[in-house]
This record gives sequence, C-alpha cells and structure tokens, in this order.
Amino acid sequence: MTFNIETSAKQARIAARQVAQLNTNEKNQLLLKIASSIENNSDAILKANNKDIDAGKAKGLSESMLDRLLLTPQRIADIAHAIKEIIALADPIGEVANLILRPNGLQVGKMRIPLGVIAMIYEARPNVTAESAALCIKSGNAVILRGGSEAIHSNLALAECLHQVIKDQGLDPNMVTVIPDTSREVIEKLLKQRESIDLVIPRGGEGLIRYVTEHSQIPVIQHFKGVCHLFIDKYADLDKAINILVNGKTQRPSACNSLETLLVHQSFADKFLPLAAKALLPKQVKVHACQQSINYFDNAILATNDDYHAEYLNQEIAIKVVESFDAAINHINEFTSDHTEVIVSQDTSRTQAFIKQINSSVVMVNASSRFSDGGQLGLGSEIGISTSKLHAYGPMGLSSLTTEKFVVYGDGQVRD
Repeated sequence: MTFNIETSAKQARIAARQVAQLNTNEKNQLLLKIASSIENNSDAILKANNKDIDAGKAKGLSESMLDRLLLTPQRIADIAHAIKEIIALADPIGEVANLILRPNGLQVGKMRIPLGVIAMIYEARPNVTAESAALCIKSGNAVILRGGSEAIHSNLALAECLHQVIKDQGLDPNMVTVIPDTSREVIEKLLKQRESIDLVIPRGGEGLIRYVTEHSQIPVIQHFKGVCHLFIDKYADLDKAINILVNGKTQRPSACNSLETLLVHQSFADKFLPLAAKALLPKQVKVHACQQSINYFDNAILATNDDYHAEYLNQEIAIKVVESFDAAINHINEFTSDHTEVIVSQDTSRTQAFIKQINSSVVMVNASSRFSDGGQLGLGSEIGISTSKLHAYGPMGLSSLTTEKFVVYGDGQVRD
C-alpha cells in the first residue's frame, strides 16, 4: 500500500483525541509495556540496525554520523530505561495552576493540555523514534516520526514494537506514526499539513533545520546547531578547568552539547594552556588556535572566524585567548548558537555576571557542557533542544509538549 502523508496526518489527528483522554496510569502502563517490548526484541532491532550501519559505511557516512546511528545492547537497554524514567515523571496534563479569585467571584486558572499532533523530522539517532514517541504519549499527544534514510531499518523495527503494544492495548496505533517513505517529497507534504499537525520539531544538521524552517506552514521549534563555549576565567580552579574541558570535548564529540570553542582569560593562559595541550593530545583533538595560543599546541592550525562559527561534532576545537571577562562575553554573544555556554571560575560575582549577560538556552557554572541534556537536567528524555525563544527554550521535556488553556469557575455571574 502506498503511504499517504495527508491521510496519515488526519488519522493522527483523530488518534490524538484518544491519547489525550488517557489517564496517568493508562499512559504509564502503556509505556511500561513498550519498554519491555523493546528489551524483548533487542535482537531483531540490532539486526535491523546492522543493515543501517552497513549501508551507512557503504555511503561513506562520517564517524560521528555512524556513532549517532549505532545501536548496541547497552544503547537499547538505555532506550528502555529512558522510557521508564518518563513513566516516573509527574504527568503535567490536567494540572491547574495560578487559580485566582476575581472581584466578581470568578475563579480563573490555567490548565495544562496536550499540543495535539507533533511531527518529528530527524536524522540518524534511532533512539529518537522510541523516546519521542514515549514523551508524546506521556504528554497526551499523537506523534508523526520521519527519520532519515540512514536509520530506516532501525526505525521501522522500533515502530513494530510500539505498534504491537498499542494494538494489544486496544488503542489507535495512529497515535504513533513512523513514516516509511524517506524521500524529500514526503517532508514537503508533511510540512503543509497545518490542519492536522500543531508543531514540527526537526533534529539533525543545520541544512535540515533550515530546510524545514523555510518550507513549513506549521510552527517550528528550531535548533540549528550547538556551538558550545567554555570560558576559563582568570579565577578558575585549574583541575576543574582541565577536567571540564576534556569531558566536554572528548566524552562524546558527536553530541550537540559537546564543546566547540574554548576561551581562556589571558591572565590564566600560561598556567592553563600547557596542561590543556597535554590533556587533549592523547585524545587526538585537532586544534584551531588563535595567534596567542597556537604555540602551546603541536600541529595546531591558525583559527579563522569560520572556526569560531563551526560545529565540529568531532575531536576538534577552536581556541582563543581573550584579554578580559568582557571580551569573553562579547565573543560568545557574537558567535553563539544559543545552545550551551560554560564558565569555570571560583569568583561568584563573575559567575553571576556570566549568567546574567549570556542568554543561551543553558548557562553552566563549573560543570561540563555534556550535562546540557534533558535526562541530565531532570526532564527524563528530551524530544529535542530548542534554540528558538518561543514557549520552549533549551532541552524539551514533557511540559514543553503541552500548552495551557484558561479554566473559569463561576456561580451564575453575567457581565454588565
């Protein structure tokens, strides 16, 4: 049967009404069975993922892309665990906040409700398929998932687990739609379904995000790239600074919350940079350094403005020595992608100034940028990271997939 996105979007709209009416226990039981199904079908999912990995290697995908694509027994267990963490989260739906009494006796509050139908367009990362579906179910939404061609076998194997459980529970399987068509044309049609879809969340490279933003007739949550900065202040603790640099850059460089630019206060450079060079060398980090820092690193390349805009997603970093705290702030504000910025300093007044003057979606003090993640920040799994200053900014968890409606309680009042 030929896949029709318009029909699927309409069916998702109908299914959204059903999932919105599920109570917390029903949603949690459904998610628990989905997590178990994924664990029990690990071999089939890995077999499908092997097809994607083989095809990706044949296509010449980068190591960072292959890492995003790869599933292992541990990563499948992590997907199931992430779903169980979502189960443990408080259900935001139906919560009434800020109930106030008006002079005329009306009680006015705001109730949290689902958005409706969410479309996800993403590349690689097959875990997104299961975790996004779980987040949407828990928040009472239907979801349409369009993964990239590089992960199609993995995504369809996960979809089979999801749909079997949903059907077994007597529910509408259209609450989760995994699009089997990986053509660009299906994205174009998907982005026109404004009567059925409430929000589009793209996850992937900058080219994909820009394409979706330019072609969508539906509101889009944007996350163009993660150019994450680490500023080593002149009042930094040396050991903390080295550990945060190495972890932020090398622990998983393919992640969008890995460090891409290192700024070092000139008063601290002679003390810090030799140790930084020594720490990065065994990790084989390619360094793009400014004129003041280049001599500290073997085989470093002179950095350009393009390097300070770059999201490397690899063992690669841009380094710049800055003359002052203000110069660091100005550099970040010029080159930021509004993702995550970190300061290492023992001076509380300077860390507070950093927090006030930097308005990226996550600002961190004396901690690795790798904590800029929904799970690490207590949201459970995240459906994405928003660098758009809309209703959601930063890692998006359950509450970001909801909106609010006014609820008014009266006792016969009429307006004069």
